[in-house]
Amino acid sequence: MRRWLDLSYQGAGVLGAACIAAICVLMVAQTLGRQFGFPTGAINDLVSWLCAAAAFLTMAHAFKHGDFVRVTLLLEKAAPPLRRRLELVCLAIAVVAIGYLAFWACRFTYQSWQFNEVAQGLWIVPIWIPQLSFAAGSLLFLVAVIDEFILVLRGELPTFVRLVQERHAKGDFSSDL
Repeated sequence: MRRWLDLSYQGAGVLGAACIAAICVLMVAQTLGRQFGFPTGAINDLVSWLCAAAAFLTMAHAFKHGDFVRVTLLLEKAAPPLRRRLELVCLAIAVVAIGYLAFWACRFTYQSWQFNEVAQGLWIVPIWIPQLSFAAGSLLFLVAVIDEFILVLRGELPTFVRLVQERHAKGDFSSDL
């Protein structure tokens, strides 16, 4: 199960990175299109959908690797037993909040499919297709937070803390900038 979860987080991170690369390619194509006079209007639609996909698909990966913004001033000063309890409280709140987000992301996407909603831009496409990245990314993020909650509940060090400590041990403080 651990291997499958880690591969899912990694795969979603790779998909998000591919979305960012595609945005770059499309923006260059749009710039060249304007220079050489070919129409590029629908590129704006694609770029906006890819931006949303990149943001949501990478959330679980970023969270698990300690790349999310976390305020740890209180946690770093707390004794280990208190720190574990505070981590559990924070993760429980996150499970509820992200569960709420995931529920509505899925419902929103389902309703778009149910009502045959189409995109408003130049490229007519069923809007649920680009919205799938929002729903899938939210669900995977929820799974990642629940995963961390269970790890901490079992007495283990959170993955995001462990990976940051490993980077620091290697002398890599780039994520702290």
